[in-house]
Amino acid sequence: MPVILTTDALIFLLIAVALGYGVYASQHEHLRAPWRSVARSRVGVAALVVIGFYVLIGLLDSMHFHPRIEPVRAGESAVPAQTDALRADAGDAAAAPVEARYSTQVLSVLDVILTGLRERQEKTFSAPFATHLFVKEPIEQPDGTIVRGYPPLEHGGAHLKDPSRRGFDIAVRTVLGAIKGLLVWMALTAGLVWLVAHARSEDFNDGASAIWQRRTDVPWRVMLITLAAMLVLSFVAAELAAGYHILGTDKVGEDVFYQSLKSIRTGLVIGTLTTLVMLPAAVILGIMAGYFRGITDDIIQYLYTTLNSIPGVLLIAAAILMLQVYMTNNADQFASLVERADLRLLFLCIILGVTSWTGLCRLLRGESLKLREQDYVQAASALGVRHATIISRHILPNVLHIVMITVVLDFSGLVLAEAVLSYVNIGVDPTMNSWGNMINSARLELAREPIVWWSLAAAFVFMFTLVLAANLFADVVRDAFDPRLARVK
Repeated sequence: MPVILTTDALIFLLIAVALGYGVYASQHEHLRAPWRSVARSRVGVAALVVIGFYVLIGLLDSMHFHPRIEPVRAGESAVPAQTDALRADAGDAAAAPVEARYSTQVLSVLDVILTGLRERQEKTFSAPFATHLFVKEPIEQPDGTIVRGYPPLEHGGAHLKDPSRRGFDIAVRTVLGAIKGLLVWMALTAGLVWLVAHARSEDFNDGASAIWQRRTDVPWRVMLITLAAMLVLSFVAAELAAGYHILGTDKVGEDVFYQSLKSIRTGLVIGTLTTLVMLPAAVILGIMAGYFRGITDDIIQYLYTTLNSIPGVLLIAAAILMLQVYMTNNADQFASLVERADLRLLFLCIILGVTSWTGLCRLLRGESLKLREQDYVQAASALGVRHATIISRHILPNVLHIVMITVVLDFSGLVLAEAVLSYVNIGVDPTMNSWGNMINSARLELAREPIVWWSLAAAFVFMFTLVLAANLFADVVRDAFDPRLARVK
């Protein structure tokens, strides 16, 4: 049974908005040309491939449903303990239609794909690729004596008959995963070469030669190399994760690699939905302040100046605490912990959006003040053109480059903001997987002896990769959309 959480609906709305913008940009040369420049950038294409893998995982984790449980025939009791009479009646009604029953648990498509990682839970800490627990426990010997040692893991490396062959098994699985990744990459590459050759009216070999020798406008070779690296890394990780905890387990024995993958959606939601909340207020108020000036400008300036004077962390903390009190007093309104955590995530996006629109609003106000003095705007105003028409045709199209640059640049900052807020316990719900919660839980683990480092390292690597790719892509977008840089070129 499908379940559409609030953030899921907003994610799909954001995808629709992005597709609509893509259609609009494709019909206007002043927007199509910068994106064409982005597509010709080797750094931009490589970063986009990495971001695409993150987005794919986030989308798979945004398709939720209630899993179906064992069906019960009409007339049969759902209680496991039944009387003989009820069993006989159920047997007589064998031909009756089956009633579908669904669990109250909420899972995602990613959870189904990662079922092995989700269900393989150990007792407590275990290091990456370990076959035994990280801490000593009492172990009963065959002769009845008790000694302290490292018990073997229930799942990690359990397939090994001889733990000393772990290195050889890891090497074999790595090679096997790399071969699978390369096979998938070859299939995708063949399809891309065929499309390029068809577009250039060439045969397959000429298309492959054009890609490899970089005779195409789009740097397909860089994209294919990055895609090969990501596919090989993904398939190697999948092959190794089938037999080991490749990033270890946490205090309660949950796989850290699974937590890291599940945290991707949280980071993407914070970075994208906050933009969806912030963008309308920043664009509308910024353009209105710069275009109308006077009392309108004074009111809007007073509004964002007042808001900027309030410490953002304190405002977020107060809002989250108010929401926490509301959810505690109205616990019966939430069917599951997932819906409860989703509401807190949505509320955090709203609060971050409310506190982050002022910067873009200031930029748009300044640009609108300049644009309203241009000759074509003055001429339109003198001819009696309505203000709404002037704004939509002359002001808004000329500030879209500022909007695009700011949105892309702010994404990485919002991802990092989630980690910081969760670290101080005013971020997402503690039951929700996020890099901030992983770092927060690793804070005490770093004080152990020996140190438990893998939770922090996993969160850092996943977050660092996404933020680095986003920053590189943002630099390319900025260079393409900034008209001042275009004039320099």
